[in-house]
Amino acid sequence: MIEYIAGKVFDPRFMGVLLSAVAAAATAFAVAQPFLETDKLGKRMKLVSDEREVIRRRERDRVASKVSLRAEPKAYMKNVVERFDLRRWLGTETAKRKLLMAGYRGPQAETAFLFFRLVMPVVMTVGAVVYLFILEVIDQPYLVRIALVILAALLGIKAPELYLMNSAKKRQAEVRRAWPDALDLTLICVESGMAVEHAFRRVSTEIASSSVVLAEELALMTAEMSYLPDRRQAYENLGMRIGLDAVKAVATALIQAERYGTPIGQALRVLGQESRDQRMNEAEKKAASLPPKLTVPMILFFLPVLFVVIITPAVIQIMRTQ
Repeated sequence: MIEYIAGKVFDPRFMGVLLSAVAAAATAFAVAQPFLETDKLGKRMKLVSDEREVIRRRERDRVASKVSLRAEPKAYMKNVVERFDLRRWLGTETAKRKLLMAGYRGPQAETAFLFFRLVMPVVMTVGAVVYLFILEVIDQPYLVRIALVILAALLGIKAPELYLMNSAKKRQAEVRRAWPDALDLTLICVESGMAVEHAFRRVSTEIASSSVVLAEELALMTAEMSYLPDRRQAYENLGMRIGLDAVKAVATALIQAERYGTPIGQALRVLGQESRDQRMNEAEKKAASLPPKLTVPMILFFLPVLFVVIITPAVIQIMRTQ
């Protein structure tokens, strides 16, 4: 048997037939392989696209069913504001600007602000009178209690403004962190040949993962650029809504580029570097302010425990020796 196999292996005619058969089979397999293989990448991309469409449709239906793009003010708030004509007495341009900076837009925001600006002093005053004069929780002289009631009324007057100021500062802090990255993305889009509107629209979608506030403001600016007769107004509105010097500087650079036709790539690069340097300086300032802030907690909490750990063994040894 072994001799027969060895004879066939060393037989030139047999080996030629065998190699020819292998070559023919390989050729047939190579020709038929493209027809037998399935497009796995195409199927995966189609599945991803279908899933994306399903998610987009579901989110659109959810938003359309729960959120209205133009919310109406509450009926009782609207009646109170119109009956007492609060827009004339309590409405100011400063308040409208603060509402925009805090992210509250539309007539419902102004109506709610005017309503609470009227109601909060009354509520705080009545609560202070009940707390101090009827319940008499605090045993203080009569003039002191009257002064506390006046202070509560003043606090009620300033409470809506303080709330708006706190909300605006939170939004500004979020925008300040993400603004350099947004400028870098805008610079990349502009230098790649995209128009300014398309660049900001693309940046508004890409920056949403790190700052929803900035994405919302950029999307609103692109919408204003679509329907306003002058782009300058859209840039100025962006700077007014955010209220940061870095954003106002970019708005000014865009206005100058729009007016004089100068390229904005270099301006965006310089402003982006300045924003990054400013963000780094603020981080360094916060890091430098930590030691003074930690001094009091260390004195109150760490040093007594350290003294107890150091002195207790000596006290125990002294008590044992006595």
